[in-house]
Amino acid sequence: MSVRGRAAWSAVLGVLATLTLPVAVVATRYSASYDLLHAAFAIPVAAALGVAAIVLARRARALDQATISASGGGKAGRAGRLLGILGLCIAASATISVAVYELLVAVE
Repeated sequence: MSVRGRAAWSAVLGVLATLTLPVAVVATRYSASYDLLHAAFAIPVAAALGVAAIVLARRARALDQATISASGGGKAGRAGRLLGILGLCIAASATISVAVYELLVAVE
């Protein structure tokens, strides 16, 4: 896969990582059979997509630096990396929220 392809896929996976949890929360809002806590099942998906986006962005950057000519994909790679990190941060905050909720339920 080329540098541009890796960078583009990194950006796509970063967007998916960032949107996974908000979409899961909205889906539980409009569903009669799911509660908000059921959106926690999307946390590992968001984390995996975020890690994949960061790895692809890193590989695209390393491949770009190893080539003689500029092969492009720098902006997409940076965007994918930042969105991947944002997706990981959202997944981490959701994990902390669910953990605190479960702790409060257990103490009650």
